[in-house]
Amino acid sequence: MADSRKAIHAFLTPDSHEAWHEFAADNGVSVSALIEAMALDWADRQADRTKGDGRTKGDGRTKGDGRTKGDDYDLAEVDALSRQARRIDAQRRRRSRR
Repeated sequence: MADSRKAIHAFLTPDSHEAWHEFAADNGVSVSALIEAMALDWADRQADRTKGDGRTKGDGRTKGDGRTKGDDYDLAEVDALSRQARRIDAQRRRRSRR
């Protein structure tokens, strides 16, 4: 049976690259397994958040289940990671235009 997995490629700073591999080694897993586990976890949480009609109310609750977004995961952490990722992407775009 052919392998149906797909590759993700990323250019990281040496420090970030080392951090991923060090964390993986310390926890006895591969970086690929970490990325896949994170994606599956995030997909599950997203599915939980969008049960019902999938629209989010203005007060932060997802219609259909009454839970707040933060009940599924640490929303502040996700927001912080997203902001950091946007900064990194912006820096890379600026560097690539030079």
